[in-house]
Amino acid sequence: MNAADLGLPVDVPSTALFTDQYELTMLQAALRAGTADRRSVFEVFTRRLPEGRRYGVLAGVGRVLDAVENFRFDPAVLGFLREHGIVDEPTLEWLGRYRFSGDIWGYPEGEVYFPGSPVLRVEGSFAECVLLETVILSILNHDSAIAAAASRMSAAAAGRRLIEMGARRTHELAAVAASRAAYVGGFDSTSDLAAGFRYGIPTVGTSAHAFTLLHDSERDAFRAQVDSLGRGTTLLIDTYDVAEAVRTAVEVAGPELGAVRIDSGDLLLVAHRVRAQLDELGARNTKIVVTSDLDEYAIASLAAAPVDAYGVGTQLVTGSGHPTCSMVYKLVARATSADPRAPLTPVAKKSLGGKASVGGRKWAARRPDAYGDAEAEVVGTGPVPPELVDHQLLVELVKGGDVVAREPLEAARSRHIAARAGLPMSAIQLSRGEPVLPTEYM
Repeated sequence: MNAADLGLPVDVPSTALFTDQYELTMLQAALRAGTADRRSVFEVFTRRLPEGRRYGVLAGVGRVLDAVENFRFDPAVLGFLREHGIVDEPTLEWLGRYRFSGDIWGYPEGEVYFPGSPVLRVEGSFAECVLLETVILSILNHDSAIAAAASRMSAAAAGRRLIEMGARRTHELAAVAASRAAYVGGFDSTSDLAAGFRYGIPTVGTSAHAFTLLHDSERDAFRAQVDSLGRGTTLLIDTYDVAEAVRTAVEVAGPELGAVRIDSGDLLLVAHRVRAQLDELGARNTKIVVTSDLDEYAIASLAAAPVDAYGVGTQLVTGSGHPTCSMVYKLVARATSADPRAPLTPVAKKSLGGKASVGGRKWAARRPDAYGDAEAEVVGTGPVPPELVDHQLLVELVKGGDVVAREPLEAARSRHIAARAGLPMSAIQLSRGEPVLPTEYM
């Protein structure tokens, strides 16, 4: 199912007000000054990765395309702006006709990035591009932070299945976006039904401790669940005594029991004990799922445990300590007049404190070494060197206001797995370190 076919989430009729007021006041001033129609190029990038991270993961591109398509100032929105005196009448008239008609290029969703990587390039008039700054950054900063955490967890899981289950730990709409980003980053399923409905992500879920406590005994609870969901279900075994629960679970479901879930205690120790007990009882094919405030470090610490799947919530939907990627949206080139033939002039912010930017409309390529592994992120403003032409990273996403690169979410997920595999092996180390690839400017 294509997310665009479903429209926007409940109570979000338009993305036009997902913006900061200064976008509109800049628009008003530019319209009055006669500079609003100057051809402009904005780029999204980050100056640094979160401390200790070795690569970033771009997620949310598909949601950005949806947001750009739905960036419309309908009568209700215009009425709000008029009532509060946010902009003048000529600006309101301009906004009423707003449709993005420019071009957008960017790294495809799921690709990795590094400091300075121009992950998105937005081209058009200053007026139509400047309005998109906040909504684009809001989506990319959130989703890329979640995807980066998910990627680290996926690498630590080393092929074991990952379940996203953080909906109750974040805003209800953010939970859906987080589930989508986690899937891009390598998770296999989600507990959030809205994410399953909107994006086609596989959904899973069985029961909580409340279901066991509802019944007169643990055996009654297990029997009710197995009768309803079948022997392949997952039984939660740590409400009372774990060993007794395992024994009861196999007695009720038989050796065909699908899985047991452990949600507390010393997971490494308990998982070993549960595996041994299941094997002794003949339930050798019964899987073990662990939950309980996991992050990539906890997952890595369980590498030697007989665990088949991990359920992750809080740490995932908060970016595992880094809830944003610090991406920025900067004007890097603009024409000197509204004449569409006027050449672009590079512009850049010059300031202290590490917030300077590099001017010019950029391309990016990932240079491979002799073994085919990536060795550098190369960013330039002039002609692309012949040896890098086939390694360019930006693709066309929007042309003349029309989306041209919408794709299934599965494509972004597969792309990320391939992109991560193409990095040096140190990329997946959890120890603190510098970005695994240097960024070189040409």
